[in-house]
Amino acid sequence: MNGDDLRLTGHLARASLLVVDDEPGMRNFLVKTLTPHCLFVAEAGNTNEAEAQLARRHFDVMILDNMMPGKRGLDWLAEQRGKGGFTDTIMVTAYADLETAIEAMRAGASDFVLKPFRSNQLLNAVGRCIQMAQLRRENMLLRRELDGQDIGQQRRELIGSSAAIAATRDMLARIRDVTTPILITGASGTGKEVAARHMHGTSQRAAAPFVPINCSAIPAEMIESELFGHVAGAFPGASAAREGLLPSAQGGTVFLDDVAGLSSSAQSALRRVLEDGTVRPVGAEREMQLDLRFVLATSKNLAQEVAEGRFREDLFFRINVIELRMPNLAEREQDIIELAKLFLREIAARLGLPPLEIDGPTRAALLRHDWPGNIRELRNFIERSLIFGRFPLETLSPSGDRDEIEPLAHVERREILRALDATGGNRSEAARRLGVSRKTIDRKCAAWGL
Repeated sequence: MNGDDLRLTGHLARASLLVVDDEPGMRNFLVKTLTPHCLFVAEAGNTNEAEAQLARRHFDVMILDNMMPGKRGLDWLAEQRGKGGFTDTIMVTAYADLETAIEAMRAGASDFVLKPFRSNQLLNAVGRCIQMAQLRRENMLLRRELDGQDIGQQRRELIGSSAAIAATRDMLARIRDVTTPILITGASGTGKEVAARHMHGTSQRAAAPFVPINCSAIPAEMIESELFGHVAGAFPGASAAREGLLPSAQGGTVFLDDVAGLSSSAQSALRRVLEDGTVRPVGAEREMQLDLRFVLATSKNLAQEVAEGRFREDLFFRINVIELRMPNLAEREQDIIELAKLFLREIAARLGLPPLEIDGPTRAALLRHDWPGNIRELRNFIERSLIFGRFPLETLSPSGDRDEIEPLAHVERREILRALDATGGNRSEAARRLGVSRKTIDRKCAAWGL
């Protein structure tokens, strides 16, 4: 086996395959050939058995014999495409001519293998299918990420050394591989997507796609088609079948940002996906099994949204199992200068502008401001400063403004986190400095999820 063979067959390690052939000997040969290289291989002796297998789970590739009793593989494949089946299919036949090959491509086959064939021919064909499917998904996701998204939003690391962000990293490490839906809450600009990317990138799913979806940015009438996909003719303008964003993340993580922005019908459909792990493309007759981890985010109080009838209660209880609250930047005072310096380096390099130095007055102003827009506001302030060649300190809030309007609970949280920062996380010493009991510190930290 040459280098190209090894590279292609390397794509099979996480693949699930379905072998459909009416000849037991050939079926047994195909299964034995593929099983050592693949994650999962199932078999079916006819199209009825194949339909039953496809109804139970998703397969990355199907190896389909053409000449079988009852119904040709090509005819059955065309029917499956009409029902919304997106599984890549390799046709296998001993009888082939140019007309049959063209018919196979029209029916939706991804490749064509003639009998008799060698094992490496089959493995390479499957490897090509997996590779092309992966490239299609990566290209689609890359186009989405490059379409108007801020380069700073693609960061995967959580920057900072404050107690608040250290606690966040610790929480992410503990939940990075759980399959239960995770709800990330926090004000706008606190880095909810960055946290989700960090969790995915350090998890066992890191090699699979991370698919961010801004729920409020998709028109309500298109949300189900975008998420689940659709078959040709499902609605006016749907001239061809299209894979949805959820199937494109197979094996990976889906990040649903601003989940409160989903319509009631979309919320109901999402609850069904979370319950049974399947999606039905719009206009399709059959459901598709998915292996996904869902991370959802919102800056709204979902309990209040439920009480006021804007968010479904059944979905809220389904996703409100593990909650991670992202701290406001005002609670991460120790990180403000570190983040500012990082943004200065990155944005200056991207824009080709000379860097600015953070002097004493600038440092004091940055620490004094309450940053209602959080990290996003800080980054925008740094970019504006670089463009104009100076820090517009006059746009920052003057000293004292934050404490005059800040709720007592926020002041309490900020002061406790400051004390923990100053003592390196030593709760007993922090309690002594604040003049409270250690139990008070423990109780507050537990309430905050620290």
